[in-house]
Amino acid sequence: MRNIKQRIAVILLAFLMAATITGGYIIPVSADAEEQTIVTLGADLEGEDRSTVLRLLSLSEEELSDCKVLTITNQDEHDYLGEYLTADVIGKRALSSIRLDKASEGNGIQVSTQNINYCTESMYINALATAGIEDANVIVAGPFEISGTAALVGTMKAYEELTGEPISEEVKDAATEELVTTGKLSESIDDAEAASELIGYIKNEVIAKGVSSDADIEEIVEQAADEMNINLSKEDIDNIVSSMKKISELDLDLDRIKEQAKGLYDKLDSLNISADEVQGIFDKILDFFKNIYDKIINLFS
Repeated sequence: MRNIKQRIAVILLAFLMAATITGGYIIPVSADAEEQTIVTLGADLEGEDRSTVLRLLSLSEEELSDCKVLTITNQDEHDYLGEYLTADVIGKRALSSIRLDKASEGNGIQVSTQNINYCTESMYINALATAGIEDANVIVAGPFEISGTAALVGTMKAYEELTGEPISEEVKDAATEELVTTGKLSESIDDAEAASELIGYIKNEVIAKGVSSDADIEEIVEQAADEMNINLSKEDIDNIVSSMKKISELDLDLDRIKEQAKGLYDKLDSLNISADEVQGIFDKILDFFKNIYDKIINLFS
């Protein structure tokens, strides 16, 4: 009898888990399940554009009514991005939209993009991890090909709504500059993924070593670029140092960032040799030749 009850319990649990799969994401079972999805829509979406975005977010108008919906205006975009991008780049219409689903602990940040031609998934993940976002599945969509820079604004607002906890302005600013800096770097070196990997690597070194001076950060930037065979202009270096300077002033948990952006950092671990490892290799080489030298001296003695 007890075995039968256990089997029934397992079957019911499996059924409940399957029933919570929505739009390709697994939403934790709770009394407030419908509140686990937050949607931010560009205020200027209308007609066919709105229908296209909802389709890309895997939502119908009926399903949207069960979600918490926020609106992002063009003024919001200028407020957050105006310091880093010109007005013509930001544009005059708010179209970027996002769907954020809260995920189970350990999921990390997962991002997919639709009709976004400037920001890559890795760029968003890097910046969102800096902003303190945890265990969330995010879809970023536009009605047609757009940059997607303003989607970071919507994602941070959505996460604040979901958790009920505000993200500090300093953190928002650092995350925004990080995203824009990575975007500019990707254009400069013509490789978006390499740009994300380089920024992630530098961020790791800056936080791990606790450096904060421009000179120390610049040294890390140049060393990282050399290790990854990336040629940086003076402007590239200055932009990265400015971004990392702000990150160095935040109380960030490196282990948490790596956990949330684990896909990127797992890749970095397989691609790069840290400065300490490089120094260790040279030390071993020097020791090897020193031992040979000592043996020669001893031989003649």
